[in-house]
Amino acid sequence: MMGTLARFLAAKQIDSPKDNYWADVEGDIEDVNGVLKITRIRVNYHLKISRAKEEDAWQAFKVYLAGCPGAQSVIGCIEILDNMVIEHLS
Repeated sequence: MMGTLARFLAAKQIDSPKDNYWADVEGDIEDVNGVLKITRIRVNYHLKISRAKEEDAWQAFKVYLAGCPGAQSVIGCIEILDNMVIEHLS
């Protein structure tokens, strides 16, 4: 998912080096009818960009999941909750 969002950001001319782009990821494993199952994944992206690129970043974020092979493989089985925090570079 992180790589797909990076690809969508790159299409908007937004670089995503590791110092300016990272994610915190958590998941929930629950007992579903006696079987342990991953039920939820929470992804909190962090992106440092210029103010001028903020709207482009939000546009990329809004559509990347539809183009993400990993996400599309599990949507319907695992709930994906994603968020993006933007910090402006000086």
